[in-house]
Amino acid sequence: MRGLVLALGLCVLPLAGCGAKDATETPKASVQIGGPFNLVDQDGKPVTEKDLLGKPTAVFFGFTYCPEVCPTTLTDLTAWLKALGPDADKLNVVFVSVDPERDTPQQLKLYLSNFDPHIRGLTGTPDEIAKTAKAYRVYYQKVPQDGGEYTIDHSSAIYLFDRKGTFVAPIGYQSPPDMALAQLRRLIKG
Repeated sequence: MRGLVLALGLCVLPLAGCGAKDATETPKASVQIGGPFNLVDQDGKPVTEKDLLGKPTAVFFGFTYCPEVCPTTLTDLTAWLKALGPDADKLNVVFVSVDPERDTPQQLKLYLSNFDPHIRGLTGTPDEIAKTAKAYRVYYQKVPQDGGEYTIDHSSAIYLFDRKGTFVAPIGYQSPPDMALAQLRRLIKG
């Protein structure tokens, strides 16, 4: 997706769950959000930003082992897509893993089977994920836990892009459903 220079707050506040972070302050600086990527979907098919053009897109970065923020956000997206009815078909919804070590295409497919089928999972090599996250201004960091396990702190906003791949706005974590639906409807109408 092409990026757009947009005024967006860069302050992040920690949230409960898997240590997610969300941009919540007033715009302060111009940043470009979005850019090229080469990933694979939950069926192992190659996907680039160009494959998303032609429809507006909602992008969320997370991981399948996330204990709270990711399943909550994907559950919210599932409810919003249901509320959109047939208009949900006019929208790309993408879940990009920030945990390529564990989130294989097969793992994404299994995990996403719990949510709306419109949601497409993407993963790649650690380098590909790092480049994609950097282009989308997504924060993520592996956090070691006891017993050799780990979790990942990560941004929690849903990024909205128009049909041309231009960043429009974020939907904040646990945004009120009526506000999020209004944002998605405006995005679909263009």
